[in-house]
Amino acid sequence: MLLKDLSEAIGVSGDEGAVRKLIHQAIKEDVTEIQVDSIGNLTALKKGTGIAPLRVMLAAHMDEVGFMVTGYDSNGLIHFTSIGGIDARILPGLRVKVGKKQLPGVILWTPIHKNQDQTVKQIKDLRIDIGVSSKSAAEGKVARGERIAFDSPYMEIGTKMLRGKAFDDRVGCSLLVDVLKAGSYPVDVLAAFTVQEEIGLRGAQVAAQRLNPDVAMVLEGTTAHDVPDPMADPDDPSVNNPACKIGCGPVLTVMDRSMITPPHLLKFLRQTADANHIPYQLKTALGGGTDAGKIHLSNAGIPSVVISMPCRYIHSPAAYLSKEDYAHTLKLIQAALHALIPATIRQA
Repeated sequence: MLLKDLSEAIGVSGDEGAVRKLIHQAIKEDVTEIQVDSIGNLTALKKGTGIAPLRVMLAAHMDEVGFMVTGYDSNGLIHFTSIGGIDARILPGLRVKVGKKQLPGVILWTPIHKNQDQTVKQIKDLRIDIGVSSKSAAEGKVARGERIAFDSPYMEIGTKMLRGKAFDDRVGCSLLVDVLKAGSYPVDVLAAFTVQEEIGLRGAQVAAQRLNPDVAMVLEGTTAHDVPDPMADPDDPSVNNPACKIGCGPVLTVMDRSMITPPHLLKFLRQTADANHIPYQLKTALGGGTDAGKIHLSNAGIPSVVISMPCRYIHSPAAYLSKEDYAHTLKLIQAALHALIPATIRQA
């Protein structure tokens, strides 16, 4: 399964080459006009049948959150900083892959026997142990500026769930590849596998300005915070109504910190889902943003929507998603491409 290869590939923001290579290999027989632009986006065209004269951008970002080497201690431990949003509380004791050689490492933490106050440390106070004992040895193994990724294998959990790193947004990349390989559409599909989303939606802005589509759909992995919180008030509405849940279908964004979905396009997606008996959920939580935040402001403005996969534990070593949600999300994307006409994207 391509999602396994994409999940296990390392593509921390700004260094997405390994992911880009996998995607290029997967789509090269199904598209034309494959290009890699100056910032690293991979774009391609799947020419439509011409029945609906529309240019539809489908975007998914290739990069993942991770870390970067910033220095060394005299005893060979690695200093590092985060790239993208990562909660320092999850890091102590985690396995990582360090640098271009993917050296095995462990994020150092004071053992419970000696950490009497159990204070949560900041990333600047943590170190990575790669098994050497001097600064010169560490410098010989990995250079400042090299990326560090979570060391987390992809696997199936039972018969319905998948686990892996970087589902934000390798699941979107996998969906986009499946869309491109699934046959023809009445519209032109402008595929954009973007870079540097996790550090400011940078690649999407460049891709949208160059492709200049009529409308855009962003494919994402989003936060399914649908597990019990033992410290929360059970009467708190936010506990009983998480942003989205695994197993309830694709997530349609109403609003986030980066954009507001045009109501007529949200209505179109909901009607398309209903007509095709596809379950879906609405995302109204204001946390986070997506490539749509830059795409919808590009050029003279590009109408944009976000279709997301609900994933637990994103921006961590091991996210969960549902196979059924994946199938429903793919079905909705394809149904929308078949249903889009010029009148759909016009403001009332």
